[in-house]
Amino acid sequence: MSTASDSPPSTDTELRVRAGVKTRTIQVDYLARVEGEGALHVKTRGDVVEDVQLRIFEPPRFFEAFLRGRLASEAPDITARICGICPVAYQMSSTQAIERALGLTITPTIRALRRLLYCGEWIESHALHVLMLHAPDFLGVADVVALAKLFPDVVRGGLQLKKTGNEILRVLGGREIHPINIRVGGFYKLPSVAELQSLREPLLRARDQALATVRWVGGFSFPDVLRDYDLVSLWHPDEYPLNEGQLVSRSGLRIDVSEFESHFEEVHVAHSNALHAQKRVDGGAYLVGPLARYNLCGDKLPELAKQAARDAKLPVQCFNPFQSIIVRAVELVFACDEALRLIAEYQPAGPPFVVAEPRAGEGAAVTCAPRGLLYQRYRVNADGTIAECKIVPPTSQNQRTIEDDLRAVVQKEIRRPKAELTARCEQTIRNHDPCISCATHFLRLEIEDADELKQDP
Repeated sequence: MSTASDSPPSTDTELRVRAGVKTRTIQVDYLARVEGEGALHVKTRGDVVEDVQLRIFEPPRFFEAFLRGRLASEAPDITARICGICPVAYQMSSTQAIERALGLTITPTIRALRRLLYCGEWIESHALHVLMLHAPDFLGVADVVALAKLFPDVVRGGLQLKKTGNEILRVLGGREIHPINIRVGGFYKLPSVAELQSLREPLLRARDQALATVRWVGGFSFPDVLRDYDLVSLWHPDEYPLNEGQLVSRSGLRIDVSEFESHFEEVHVAHSNALHAQKRVDGGAYLVGPLARYNLCGDKLPELAKQAARDAKLPVQCFNPFQSIIVRAVELVFACDEALRLIAEYQPAGPPFVVAEPRAGEGAAVTCAPRGLLYQRYRVNADGTIAECKIVPPTSQNQRTIEDDLRAVVQKEIRRPKAELTARCEQTIRNHDPCISCATHFLRLEIEDADELKQDP
């Protein structure tokens, strides 16, 4: 993972004059303070943005390919390795998709514990991004080390928040990174009441720290940017979405998650090892993540989180991507509050898992990774092995929108000095907390042999 402690990015800005018109190229060879490895290329001619490319050069990975032929029961442990920041998201989407394929129905106890586990991931991921990766952009410092010198209590509180989220993962998942207690049908072992109660005091402190974080980031200065996104989110009639619900969009979509691929598709672009998702109907971009959840499902937040948003002067409908840092902080309040509610109501009941009998079937699931929708679909053979797997991470879905944001921001601020414009571009990318490693895919390779073609009659 690239963090603020990595070497500074290599930035090269060229200014040329062609036919009397100035052209400028902003090149960031290595994006810092995001998960994974990528680069940025922006080209302008005069006062017009000509080209914007978010280049994902991290090598493709082969999870969809090497899941084929493996037992469906192995998917939660394998997919967790896709990301060390949001392994729970991959486990929850894979288990629920396979459970749909096998016709399993989990118990209310398992459902509640999965929701609690997801709260832990939101806490640790949002704390990392808001307080250590994103906040330096708004305060004019290079990294979290410099930030800690100015705001030691804030950074210390952020570390404690992340530790609390990790502790939830340890208690429920068996360890903090790549949890091992999750399986198709439930858990290998249910926690005791005492184990969950041990999380209560840390969560109470974490909730106070999350509220303080909302107040702190609410005081930042934000660029005056409004974007006309088509937002897409999971939606549930009774709760802020994590694991279940329908897919809804700002443009009026309301579908079962199994219909995802009928409305969205991934395409290969030449400049990236990550696929770009788009809407099938018009090839347009869309946005998933905190802004989408907040705009489409904000009425389902607990009152404590709603009040925190009001106190931070966050609009009920927010289309400024730079204010996404406030939305993430509000979701931190939600995750802490929801975890406390689930712990207070917990009473172990029933077996830790529902037995999955092998059968042929196909199932899909969408859950809410901290960065947005994570879709997975599995086709399972009668012997319990995986015949086909499809994984669409949130960063793939947001990449076209990130490039559109970059184009809009550069066009608006094109006359700024090169160093300031470059910094603004990097901040624009970090608005969406991209997980670049998650997005890299294996691309189909077709080789055309010229010699063989010559031999054809």
